[in-house]
Amino acid sequence: MTAFRNSFVFLRSKMEFDRPHIILAASLDGIGKDQFAGYLAHAYCHEGTCTFTYNGNTLKMEKGDCAIIRRGDLVLGTMHSEDCRIDVIYVTPEFIEISTPPHSNYGMKGSLALFNNPIMHLTPEQQKVCALDFDFIKRRLSLTSHNFLRDAMINAIQCMIIDFFDFHTTLYGNEKLSSHYTNLMNRFMGLLDNGDYRQHRDISYYADKLFVTSKHLSEVSKRVSGFPATYWINRYTILDISRHLRNRRETLAQLSDLYGFSSPSYFSQYVQKYLGVKPIDL
Repeated sequence: MTAFRNSFVFLRSKMEFDRPHIILAASLDGIGKDQFAGYLAHAYCHEGTCTFTYNGNTLKMEKGDCAIIRRGDLVLGTMHSEDCRIDVIYVTPEFIEISTPPHSNYGMKGSLALFNNPIMHLTPEQQKVCALDFDFIKRRLSLTSHNFLRDAMINAIQCMIIDFFDFHTTLYGNEKLSSHYTNLMNRFMGLLDNGDYRQHRDISYYADKLFVTSKHLSEVSKRVSGFPATYWINRYTILDISRHLRNRRETLAQLSDLYGFSSPSYFSQYVQKYLGVKPIDL
Protein backbone atom coordinates (compact mmCIF):
# COMPACT_ATOMS: atom_id res chain seq x y z
CA MET A 1 0.00 0.00 0.00
CA THR A 2 1.27 3.45 -0.86
CA ALA A 3 2.20 5.37 2.29
CA PHE A 4 0.29 8.59 2.84
CA ARG A 5 2.35 11.73 2.54
CA ASN A 6 1.87 15.38 1.73
CA SER A 7 3.84 16.71 -1.20
CA PHE A 8 3.33 20.39 -0.47
CA VAL A 9 1.29 22.52 1.88
CA PHE A 10 0.93 26.03 0.49
CA LEU A 11 -1.27 29.02 -0.10
CA ARG A 12 -2.36 30.05 3.37
CA SER A 13 -4.81 32.92 3.66
CA LYS A 14 -3.60 35.98 5.53
CA MET A 15 -6.70 35.60 7.72
CA GLU A 16 -6.36 31.83 8.23
CA PHE A 17 -2.78 30.98 9.14
CA ASP A 18 -3.67 27.48 10.31
CA ARG A 19 -5.69 26.49 7.24
CA PRO A 20 -3.92 26.30 3.90
CA HIS A 21 -6.28 26.69 0.96
CA ILE A 22 -4.53 24.02 -1.14
CA ILE A 23 -2.86 20.80 0.00
CA LEU A 24 -1.26 18.22 -2.27
CA ALA A 25 -1.05 14.55 -1.33
CA ALA A 26 0.13 11.33 -2.93
CA SER A 27 -2.74 9.08 -1.80
CA LEU A 28 -6.29 9.17 -0.47
CA ASP A 29 -5.32 7.63 2.87
CA GLY A 30 -5.82 10.88 4.77
CA ILE A 31 -9.24 11.75 3.35
CA GLY A 32 -11.93 12.17 5.97
CA LYS A 33 -9.39 12.83 8.71
CA ASP A 34 -9.40 16.06 10.72
CA GLN A 35 -6.52 17.47 8.66
CA PHE A 36 -8.71 17.51 5.55
CA ALA A 37 -12.11 18.17 7.13
CA GLY A 38 -14.17 20.46 4.91
CA TYR A 39 -11.84 20.25 1.90
CA LEU A 40 -12.92 19.15 -1.57
CA ALA A 41 -10.65 16.36 -2.83
CA HIS A 42 -9.71 16.16 -6.51
CA ALA A 43 -7.85 12.99 -7.44
CA TYR A 44 -6.24 11.60 -10.58
CA CYS A 45 -4.93 8.04 -10.88
CA HIS A 46 -1.80 7.76 -13.05
CA GLU A 47 -1.13 4.06 -12.44
CA GLY A 48 -2.56 1.12 -10.51
CA THR A 49 -5.81 1.20 -8.56
CA CYS A 50 -7.32 2.77 -5.45
CA THR A 51 -10.34 1.08 -3.82
CA PHE A 52 -12.54 2.66 -1.17
CA THR A 53 -16.05 2.62 0.25
CA TYR A 54 -18.12 5.71 -0.45
CA ASN A 55 -21.77 6.20 0.49
CA GLY A 56 -21.80 2.54 1.48
CA ASN A 57 -20.67 1.40 -2.00
CA THR A 58 -17.29 -0.08 -2.88
CA LEU A 59 -15.68 1.93 -5.68
CA LYS A 60 -12.43 1.54 -7.59
CA MET A 61 -10.30 4.22 -9.23
CA GLU A 62 -8.17 2.84 -12.03
CA LYS A 63 -5.51 4.27 -14.30
CA GLY A 64 -6.93 7.28 -16.14
CA ASP A 65 -9.81 7.87 -13.70
CA CYS A 66 -10.40 11.10 -11.83
CA ALA A 67 -12.61 11.78 -8.83
CA ILE A 68 -14.12 14.77 -7.06
CA ILE A 69 -15.02 13.98 -3.47
CA ARG A 70 -17.05 16.66 -1.76
CA ARG A 71 -17.65 14.76 1.49
CA GLY A 72 -14.43 13.11 2.62
CA ASP A 73 -16.16 11.88 5.77
CA LEU A 74 -18.13 9.46 3.58
CA VAL A 75 -14.95 7.65 2.49
CA LEU A 76 -13.85 4.52 4.35
CA GLY A 77 -11.17 1.88 3.92
CA THR A 78 -8.94 3.30 1.19
CA MET A 79 -6.61 0.68 -0.29
CA HIS A 80 -3.97 1.38 -2.93
CA SER A 81 -2.36 -1.25 -5.13
CA GLU A 82 1.41 -1.66 -4.91
CA ASP A 83 1.88 0.13 -8.24
CA CYS A 84 -0.64 2.89 -7.47
CA ARG A 85 0.47 6.41 -8.37
CA ILE A 86 -2.15 9.00 -7.55
CA ASP A 87 -2.25 12.77 -7.15
CA VAL A 88 -4.75 14.39 -4.78
CA ILE A 89 -5.46 18.11 -4.60
CA TYR A 90 -7.39 19.25 -1.53
CA VAL A 91 -8.98 22.69 -1.91
CA THR A 92 -11.09 24.66 0.57
CA PRO A 93 -14.67 25.52 -0.48
CA GLU A 94 -13.77 29.21 -0.16
CA PHE A 95 -10.99 28.90 -2.72
CA ILE A 96 -13.17 26.80 -5.03
CA GLU A 97 -15.80 29.53 -4.90
CA ILE A 98 -13.46 32.35 -5.91
CA SER A 99 -11.90 30.15 -8.61
CA THR A 100 -15.14 29.01 -10.23
CA PRO A 101 -16.10 30.92 -13.41
CA PRO A 102 -18.64 33.55 -12.31
CA HIS A 103 -21.11 32.91 -15.14
CA SER A 104 -21.15 29.12 -14.96
CA ASN A 105 -24.05 27.31 -13.28
CA TYR A 106 -22.78 23.83 -14.05
CA GLY A 107 -20.92 23.28 -10.79
CA MET A 108 -24.06 22.57 -8.78
CA LYS A 109 -25.38 19.92 -11.16
CA GLY A 110 -21.99 18.30 -11.44
CA SER A 111 -21.39 18.20 -7.69
CA LEU A 112 -24.80 16.63 -7.06
CA ALA A 113 -24.23 13.98 -9.72
CA LEU A 114 -20.83 13.18 -8.22
CA PHE A 115 -22.30 12.95 -4.72
CA ASN A 116 -23.50 9.42 -5.50
CA ASN A 117 -20.43 8.35 -7.48
CA PRO A 118 -17.42 10.69 -7.44
CA ILE A 119 -15.39 8.77 -10.04
CA MET A 120 -15.29 9.68 -13.72
CA HIS A 121 -13.77 7.30 -16.28
CA LEU A 122 -11.94 9.61 -18.66
CA THR A 123 -11.24 9.17 -22.35
CA PRO A 124 -7.55 9.07 -23.41
CA GLU A 125 -7.74 12.72 -24.52
CA GLN A 126 -9.37 13.77 -21.24
CA GLN A 127 -6.67 11.90 -19.32
CA LYS A 128 -3.99 14.04 -20.99
CA VAL A 129 -5.85 17.23 -20.05
CA CYS A 130 -6.38 16.13 -16.45
CA ALA A 131 -2.74 15.11 -16.00
CA LEU A 132 -1.65 18.51 -17.35
CA ASP A 133 -3.96 20.32 -14.92
CA PHE A 134 -2.57 18.47 -11.92
CA ASP A 135 1.02 18.92 -13.04
CA PHE A 136 0.47 22.65 -13.64
CA ILE A 137 -0.99 23.12 -10.15
CA LYS A 138 1.91 21.26 -8.53
CA ARG A 139 4.48 23.29 -10.46
CA ARG A 140 2.76 26.57 -9.60
CA LEU A 141 2.63 25.72 -5.90
CA SER A 142 6.37 25.10 -5.88
CA LEU A 143 7.00 28.75 -6.87
CA THR A 144 6.87 29.96 -3.27
CA SER A 145 8.64 33.26 -4.01
CA HIS A 146 6.08 34.29 -6.65
CA ASN A 147 4.73 37.73 -5.69
CA PHE A 148 1.29 36.91 -7.09
CA LEU A 149 1.03 33.26 -6.09
CA ARG A 150 -2.57 33.53 -4.91
CA ASP A 151 -3.73 35.00 -8.24
CA ALA A 152 -1.71 32.42 -10.15
CA MET A 153 -3.32 29.62 -8.16
CA ILE A 154 -6.82 30.99 -8.73
CA ASN A 155 -6.05 30.77 -12.44
CA ALA A 156 -4.64 27.22 -12.15
CA ILE A 157 -7.54 25.92 -10.06
CA GLN A 158 -10.05 27.59 -12.39
CA CYS A 159 -8.53 25.74 -15.37
CA MET A 160 -8.94 22.46 -13.50
CA ILE A 161 -12.56 23.28 -12.59
CA ILE A 162 -13.43 24.20 -16.18
CA ASP A 163 -11.89 20.97 -17.44
CA PHE A 164 -13.82 18.94 -14.87
CA PHE A 165 -17.00 20.67 -16.07
CA ASP A 166 -16.07 19.67 -19.62
CA PHE A 167 -15.35 16.05 -18.61
CA HIS A 168 -18.68 15.71 -16.84
CA THR A 169 -20.64 17.43 -19.63
CA THR A 170 -19.05 15.22 -22.29
CA LEU A 171 -19.65 12.03 -20.33
CA TYR A 172 -23.12 12.76 -18.97
CA GLY A 173 -24.61 15.52 -21.10
CA ASN A 174 -25.30 19.17 -20.43
CA GLU A 175 -28.48 20.97 -19.52
CA LYS A 176 -28.45 24.71 -19.00
CA LEU A 177 -29.83 25.75 -15.64
CA SER A 178 -31.13 29.15 -14.60
CA SER A 179 -29.28 31.12 -11.94
CA HIS A 180 -32.42 30.92 -9.79
CA TYR A 181 -32.37 27.12 -9.83
CA THR A 182 -28.68 26.83 -9.00
CA ASN A 183 -28.88 29.53 -6.32
CA LEU A 184 -31.83 27.82 -4.65
CA MET A 185 -30.15 24.42 -4.73
CA ASN A 186 -26.92 25.91 -3.37
CA ARG A 187 -28.79 27.36 -0.42
CA PHE A 188 -30.76 24.15 0.13
CA MET A 189 -27.61 22.03 0.10
CA GLY A 190 -25.96 24.58 2.38
CA LEU A 191 -28.64 23.94 5.01
CA LEU A 192 -28.02 20.20 4.69
CA ASP A 193 -24.25 20.67 4.87
CA ASN A 194 -24.79 22.62 8.10
CA GLY A 195 -26.53 19.60 9.60
CA ASP A 196 -30.12 20.91 9.71
CA TYR A 197 -31.33 17.43 8.71
CA ARG A 198 -30.49 16.15 12.19
CA GLN A 199 -33.53 17.90 13.62
CA HIS A 200 -35.53 18.72 10.49
CA ARG A 201 -36.58 16.17 7.86
CA ASP A 202 -39.79 17.83 6.70
CA ILE A 203 -39.45 19.57 3.35
CA SER A 204 -41.65 22.42 4.60
CA TYR A 205 -38.90 23.47 7.04
CA TYR A 206 -36.42 23.98 4.18
CA ALA A 207 -39.01 25.65 1.95
CA ASP A 208 -39.83 28.15 4.70
CA LYS A 209 -36.13 28.88 5.30
CA LEU A 210 -35.66 29.48 1.56
CA PHE A 211 -38.89 31.50 1.12
CA VAL A 212 -40.39 29.15 -1.48
CA THR A 213 -43.16 26.56 -1.49
CA SER A 214 -42.41 22.90 -0.79
CA LYS A 215 -43.63 22.02 -4.28
CA HIS A 216 -41.28 24.53 -5.93
CA LEU A 217 -38.28 23.35 -3.91
CA SER A 218 -38.94 19.75 -4.83
CA GLU A 219 -39.44 20.59 -8.53
CA VAL A 220 -36.20 22.59 -8.66
CA SER A 221 -34.31 19.81 -6.89
CA LYS A 222 -35.59 17.25 -9.36
CA ARG A 223 -34.71 19.47 -12.33
CA VAL A 224 -31.17 20.16 -11.09
CA SER A 225 -30.24 16.80 -9.55
CA GLY A 226 -32.75 14.29 -10.88
CA PHE A 227 -34.08 13.69 -7.37
CA PRO A 228 -36.74 15.45 -5.25
CA ALA A 229 -35.70 17.46 -2.19
CA THR A 230 -36.82 14.70 0.19
CA TYR A 231 -34.26 12.38 -1.38
CA TRP A 232 -31.40 14.67 -0.35
CA ILE A 233 -32.81 15.23 3.14
CA ASN A 234 -33.06 11.49 3.77
CA ARG A 235 -29.77 10.78 2.01
CA TYR A 236 -27.83 13.16 4.25
CA THR A 237 -29.64 11.83 7.32
CA ILE A 238 -29.09 8.14 6.70
CA LEU A 239 -25.44 8.57 5.73
CA ASP A 240 -24.81 10.48 8.95
CA ILE A 241 -26.70 7.91 11.02
CA SER A 242 -24.75 5.07 9.39
CA ARG A 243 -21.47 6.71 10.33
CA HIS A 244 -22.55 7.16 13.94
CA LEU A 245 -23.82 3.59 14.21
CA ARG A 246 -20.55 2.17 12.85
CA ASN A 247 -18.56 4.19 15.37
CA ARG A 248 -20.68 2.74 18.21
CA ARG A 249 -19.86 5.67 20.50
CA GLU A 250 -23.46 6.60 21.34
CA THR A 251 -26.40 4.61 22.62
CA LEU A 252 -29.62 4.34 20.61
CA ALA A 253 -31.25 6.73 23.07
CA GLN A 254 -28.50 9.29 22.49
CA LEU A 255 -28.77 8.95 18.72
CA SER A 256 -32.55 9.21 18.92
CA ASP A 257 -32.16 12.57 20.69
CA LEU A 258 -29.43 13.72 18.30
CA TYR A 259 -31.72 13.22 15.31
CA GLY A 260 -34.86 14.57 16.95
CA PHE A 261 -36.83 11.32 17.19
CA SER A 262 -39.41 11.06 19.97
CA SER A 263 -38.13 7.65 21.07
CA PRO A 264 -35.45 5.03 20.26
CA SER A 265 -38.17 2.81 18.74
CA TYR A 266 -39.07 5.47 16.15
CA PHE A 267 -35.37 5.94 15.45
CA SER A 268 -35.01 2.18 14.87
CA GLN A 269 -38.00 2.18 12.53
CA TYR A 270 -36.44 4.98 10.47
CA VAL A 271 -33.14 3.10 10.19
CA GLN A 272 -34.90 -0.10 9.17
CA LYS A 273 -36.96 1.75 6.55
CA TYR A 274 -33.99 3.40 4.82
CA LEU A 275 -31.18 0.93 5.52
CA GLY A 276 -33.15 -2.29 5.62
CA VAL A 277 -31.49 -3.47 8.83
CA LYS A 278 -31.84 -2.88 12.56
CA PRO A 279 -29.44 -0.34 14.12
CA ILE A 280 -27.74 -3.07 16.17
CA ASP A 281 -26.93 -4.99 12.97
CA LEU A 282 -24.71 -2.25 11.51
